[in-house]
Amino acid sequence: MKRCIIFGAGVYDSTIPDIQSGDFVIAADAGYEKCRCFGITPDIIIGDFDSSERIPDGENIVRLPVEKDITDLFAAANEAKKRGCDEFHIYGALGGRPDHSFANYSLLASLAKDRISAFLYGENYTVTAIRNNTLEINGKKGDTVSVFSWTEKSEGVSYSGLKYPLENAVLERDFSLGVSNSLTGTKALISVKNGILLVMQENNS
Repeated sequence: MKRCIIFGAGVYDSTIPDIQSGDFVIAADAGYEKCRCFGITPDIIIGDFDSSERIPDGENIVRLPVEKDITDLFAAANEAKKRGCDEFHIYGALGGRPDHSFANYSLLASLAKDRISAFLYGENYTVTAIRNNTLEINGKKGDTVSVFSWTEKSEGVSYSGLKYPLENAVLERDFSLGVSNSLTGTKALISVKNGILLVMQENNS
């Protein structure tokens, strides 16, 4: 698998992102300032730079128009897919403007459709999505985990290792059955047979 690390302009926690050898690193717009703070040099910098304190120079710049149909983070993910990345870790994608956070949930769902593993890291939560698949999550006992159906309905939903387990259930988009569950140990399994689930996990580990 080829990992892509994307830096957005949203809220970060105190953890320094884990960059491994071979990772493809993208700074999306003002995410470039976050890279500079962490002492990380991105492979490419992409955006319309409408929210950046300064516009970087160099051959690794992908300049986007201000008026466009997708966000800078969507464009960054598309660029990474072109380069063969199939695992995404996206920082600074939550917090700030709620419409941008919601758009980033859409990005997770879009990547899940392509069977791409992707995670959004915010100040207090990590968010991911799965489609017709099983997800293993790790943490500590008592960590909050919430599960929502992104599609109109998600069928065959099961989870174990959570305080309120499910077995072959149906989650609907307009009903919050999966909110505020919690880990009973250090690991849980969440699966769905037909649909897309959005999974939010509290960062307490």
